[in-house]
Amino acid sequence: MTFKSYMSLAIAEAKLAGERGEVPVGAVVVDRNGEVIARAGNRTRELCDPTAHAEVLAIRAAGQVLGSERLSGCHLYVTLEPCAMCAAAASAARIERLYYGASDPKSGGVAHGAKVFSHAQSHHVPEVYDGIAAQESTDLLKAFFASRRD
Repeated sequence: MTFKSYMSLAIAEAKLAGERGEVPVGAVVVDRNGEVIARAGNRTRELCDPTAHAEVLAIRAAGQVLGSERLSGCHLYVTLEPCAMCAAAASAARIERLYYGASDPKSGGVAHGAKVFSHAQSHHVPEVYDGIAAQESTDLLKAFFASRRD
């Protein structure tokens, strides 16, 4: 099977989030057949919900589509390294593979900070692939925050 990245869809969701005034992070869940079953962008401000990160929203929607809290065989594409909360949600959902774009040395929970998947409490550890469309993801975030400083 040939690898196909769905990061362009996550980037599209991130752009929409930025247009809504949210931090531009997007996420996509793809099932084992390569079908996109959920996509989301950050909605923390819109929903007044600090847990409404793109990953959590996409995981919730995918669970509804599949009728299960377990997303075994599914892949999660995210434009930014997931925070500890989102990494824990991916673990709890049994995401098979996690692909992310930009690293997040300040708030990341995969390669930085809490490193959720390296703890004994992490019941499931997905395969992790970083740096997918990292520059485009980073550029979106930098432009968003630069516009807030002007």
